[in-house]
Amino acid sequence: MTEEVHEKTIQAGKILRTVKEEVKHLIKPGVKLLEIAEFVEGKIIELGAEPAFPCNISLNSDAAHFTPKRGDERVLKEGDIVKLDIGAHIDGIIADTAVTFDLGDNTELIEAAENALKSAIQEVYAGADTSDIGKAIEKEIREMGFKPVINLTGHGFLPYVAHAPPTIFNYGTERGVKLEEGMIIAIEPFATNGAGKVGERGETEIYSVISMKPVRMKMARQILSEVEKYKTLPFAKRWLKKAPEIIIGKLVREGVLRSYPVLAEIEKGLVAQAEHTVIVEENGAKIVT
Repeated sequence: MTEEVHEKTIQAGKILRTVKEEVKHLIKPGVKLLEIAEFVEGKIIELGAEPAFPCNISLNSDAAHFTPKRGDERVLKEGDIVKLDIGAHIDGIIADTAVTFDLGDNTELIEAAENALKSAIQEVYAGADTSDIGKAIEKEIREMGFKPVINLTGHGFLPYVAHAPPTIFNYGTERGVKLEEGMIIAIEPFATNGAGKVGERGETEIYSVISMKPVRMKMARQILSEVEKYKTLPFAKRWLKKAPEIIIGKLVREGVLRSYPVLAEIEKGLVAQAEHTVIVEENGAKIVT
């Protein structure tokens, strides 16, 4: 990785740290999810970056890929466990972070995810094996009486690609990938009191471009013209001027767009998440978020 990439990652991470701190006042019962998402995305832009993906606000058994729709009236409620997953990019160079807020009585579940993240980061250095990171995550979560979510992972980055190799599993694997000095990775433990696995639950508000193929319908061409600026990064339907479901669905079926359905715990267990982006150094990890 070049020095410029590291500098932009660090700057994007600094912006996300500020956003995480400033959004706290909105995480309370009665606040609209749309208000939170728009605050996060607007603040990222105000501070000099762009959202790397729509603000994810996944509640309770939802684990990932929930973002509110245009005009969404849903609000936070007493008892909710709130995962806020946010990303920022500068010229396609991405930082990614997540934090869980508790509006109920889920302290231990959140601690399991946070402690797993801390333990995992201690395993990061040039030459480390990603399998050891997964083992540290699984050990911490299971020792607190919960399960890691096995089909959600940490990841690397590429320009304008928020999920790239190496894959960092949230459980111990026999083999992993050797980390190299200068690599930028996101470590992302998910802890649950459910089955430890997520599946799609149908609701979809997030998409990304797979291929800018020629399309015949005028509205489809207008949508592609509008999303071209996001390159391969995810975008929300609410970011578009118009996004008829029938047109979006057709673009997905034709392989032009990829959809990101909300992922929820298969036994409706509660889920907590913690995430940092780090730069691999010779003897450790530099946390940028």
